[in-house]
Amino acid sequence: MITRSDGHMSVSGSITMVNANALFAEGLKSPPNSKLIVDMSQLEKVDSAAVSLMLVWLREAQQNNISLSFTNVPDNLSSLSKLYGVADLLSPSTAA
Repeated sequence: MITRSDGHMSVSGSITMVNANALFAEGLKSPPNSKLIVDMSQLEKVDSAAVSLMLVWLREAQQNNISLSFTNVPDNLSSLSKLYGVADLLSPSTAA
């Protein structure tokens, strides 16, 4: 589930193959030239689809000149991003 408030987006529950498409369809929904912080502290379950979704959101942000950063990324999701060699792209300092 995604909730939004004043430049912040919180993702809770899970990001897996089962729901990644729905979360992608919901998208970042931020205006161009804005700043968005995605809080992942409420995630309970992730798989490789979560890494893919973060990369898609990053690409969408870059295309729309949105400064995007991820915070409170769970350890298991950080480990997956390291395994796939994209940890630097998804670090908390990620920005467009």
